[in-house]
Amino acid sequence: MAQQQGTDERVIERARGGDRRAQQELWRAHRRWVAAIVLAHRPRSIEVDDLMQEVAVKLVSRIDSLRDPAAFRPWLRQIILNVCRGAARSHRPQLHLADDSRTDHGQLEPGRAAAPPAADLSARETLGRQEAAERLLEQALTLPPEYREPLLLRCMRSLTYQQISIILDLPVTTVETRLARARRMLREEIDEQIISEGCA
Repeated sequence: MAQQQGTDERVIERARGGDRRAQQELWRAHRRWVAAIVLAHRPRSIEVDDLMQEVAVKLVSRIDSLRDPAAFRPWLRQIILNVCRGAARSHRPQLHLADDSRTDHGQLEPGRAAAPPAADLSARETLGRQEAAERLLEQALTLPPEYREPLLLRCMRSLTYQQISIILDLPVTTVETRLARARRMLREEIDEQIISEGCA
């Protein structure tokens, strides 16, 4: 681990000096970690790839402002959060359901025909699961960041507690505690079954 950190710091120093190859190497090494943080904080109306591209641009343009190479991840994480917050301010959130004929409350819009009574049961079940997942995500996004972030990494990315602890730089016990608290907060708002199926 110490050897890896030393290698990373040498790459960071080269990147700070304008070495494009080092900057690309840094981005490749941390891209998955960046994606996980973006996923936990992005406005739902904006694609992850769009925010990833903006983070990459800011990484390259601001890397020379990083004073301590050992603080690279906290520095980059702050950039990610700022990008997501800026996107949230400039875009109104929208709810995208798989069935475009339904409103946010699950009711059919005027002028839209209902699905045929003989629609395949499995298709209706799939839609039901999608709507349940939408409901879970919608409620999860209202949680405080310290609970929302590990919950979305667990539910949306299916990461292990150990992986989440590495990404968030937290002890595994803290991750477990925050996930348990997040689930308790969700249970106050939505059905236990939805939580169990979506965030086991």
